[in-house]
Amino acid sequence: MSYQVFARKYRPRTFKDVLGQDHVVRTLCNAIEQKRLAHAYLFVGPRGTGKTSTARIFAKALNCSGGPKVDFDPDEDVCLEIAEGRSLDVLEIDGASNRGIDNIRDLRDNVQFAPARGQYRIIYIDEVHMLTKESFNALLKTLEEPPSHVMFIFATTEPHKILPTILSRCQRFDLRPIPADIIANHLVNIAAQEGVTLSLPAAFAIARVADGGMRDAQSMLDQLVSFCGNNINEEDVNDIFGVTSRETVARALTCILDRRLPELLHLVHELAESGRDMGQLLSEIMGSVRELLVSKVAPQESSLALPPEWRDTLAALIARTPTDKIVRLMEVFSATEEHMRWSTNKRLHLEMGLIQAVHSLAEANISDIIRALNGAPLPEMPVAAPAAPAPVAMPEPLPTAPAPAAPATVPAPAPVPVTEPAPEPLPEPAPLPEDLQPIDDAPPVLDAPLPEPLPTDDVPALRALTPELWDRLLERLHEQSPVKAAMLGNTMFIGDEDGLVTVGIHPADTETRDLLLGDSLGELIQEVAAELCGRRITLRLVADEMVPPPVAEEPPPPLPMPVAAPKPAPKPAPKAEEKAPAPAPASHKPTDEEFYHDPLVELALKEFHARLLNE
Repeated sequence: MSYQVFARKYRPRTFKDVLGQDHVVRTLCNAIEQKRLAHAYLFVGPRGTGKTSTARIFAKALNCSGGPKVDFDPDEDVCLEIAEGRSLDVLEIDGASNRGIDNIRDLRDNVQFAPARGQYRIIYIDEVHMLTKESFNALLKTLEEPPSHVMFIFATTEPHKILPTILSRCQRFDLRPIPADIIANHLVNIAAQEGVTLSLPAAFAIARVADGGMRDAQSMLDQLVSFCGNNINEEDVNDIFGVTSRETVARALTCILDRRLPELLHLVHELAESGRDMGQLLSEIMGSVRELLVSKVAPQESSLALPPEWRDTLAALIARTPTDKIVRLMEVFSATEEHMRWSTNKRLHLEMGLIQAVHSLAEANISDIIRALNGAPLPEMPVAAPAAPAPVAMPEPLPTAPAPAAPATVPAPAPVPVTEPAPEPLPEPAPLPEDLQPIDDAPPVLDAPLPEPLPTDDVPALRALTPELWDRLLERLHEQSPVKAAMLGNTMFIGDEDGLVTVGIHPADTETRDLLLGDSLGELIQEVAAELCGRRITLRLVADEMVPPPVAEEPPPPLPMPVAAPKPAPKPAPKAEEKAPAPAPASHKPTDEEFYHDPLVELALKEFHARLLNE
């Protein structure tokens, strides 16, 4: 007899052999015992979880001798024919290669014949989602009302591709991924029957790579026996399938939580040079981060599959790492996994993701801010010790005159305290240019100053600009250009420092700013200032909220639409004894002279160094 691989040699033969699918096995056994058999079943689940094996076991239970019954003999000839695929009553069809409507028509004609040996004629269609829409529609009537001796069993990995009309006519069973511990223990039993020594860590490493598929795990074990012989350990699994050991994953997690970035990148470099799959490495790290999060939130639900020698170190790091930081790690790794999925340079994205993950532990989020505002201490995060600062050379003490030596017989006089000399005054700093002179408590400058003032060495009398001179300057400007000078009423004189005149305007008064920075009015101001002060000045505009804001002109009211005046109604003649109503007294409107000399207005003008402009 030719060699048979483990996946076929150790395929389940009875319901007791089906592992990890207790909910499906229990339902089918109860249906057989209670004679509550449906005419169509649908098995859904990932690859290698036992869909075809469960269908064959169910067919054996239905067509066995004395059936249907649960405890059948798998070695009788009827069951052996079904297991080997040569039974006339069990027709197995591949949905991918028999997906046309002609194949379904032939099937519909064949189901009319009675079974040869058993009680049921069973039609098993694997990967049923591959059938065309026309094939499904041709199968609908037969599937809904088949002959009493016909039973349909479908299997698929993608149930969303099946028509809802087909799904509604079947009893659906979802087969789950098999847990890693069940796969590992089963692999150890298979290795013992084959005379192979398989360590438990190696079995768990195979189960992690198999990702819930028993058939994949058995195929991997078959390959390991061919490579390693009769002794298989975890290092062999890591070398062949590119799996990262638990110790390496624990070391990477320690570097991440402890923020040892250079050591972490060096570890990634070593794994990449040894041929490890970067995607598998990230998947292992994400799985461990998930275990860390579960162990911190719900310790009773944790099943941390990490080496015992690393658990204490990781437990200490987990205790001082907030939960939101671990959640942030998972978010960073999820985004990195998405980038690596479509990239050819997976190592680059992995390194960038690890760097971002380490830095995310030091970021202050909203939870940290709330803790600080409530007075709670911030969580202590491990930070690398900073480098020691270089020693600073201290100045040598000033030399002091040596005290005269006293004779041996005369006691030494009391020491006289030496006063340190006063430090020499620092030299005056060089004066800054005029356009860079700082102004204490000055508001921000709105725009660049006007051109530099001309040299005034030949001017005999120089005077600083004062508020009174500024008022006179505005009066001169009003005489020469009333329209432009009227805009300067919203300014406030602040000071004059060696020809740099600071004038405040309201931040929203953009018209006055543009006017002062213009060429025409600027030259006019320079000429008038030279006449009053004996020199030219430089204007510096600053924003000041104390300056009154510009008053927006109200738009004129809209013109009224012409409306035909109604005819006045005739007024009744007043009676002799009635008197006409007296007119209402007119309200007193203050004149301009009364407004200008109002005490409150005069006080405001004095406080804000302002003046009123007559229209």
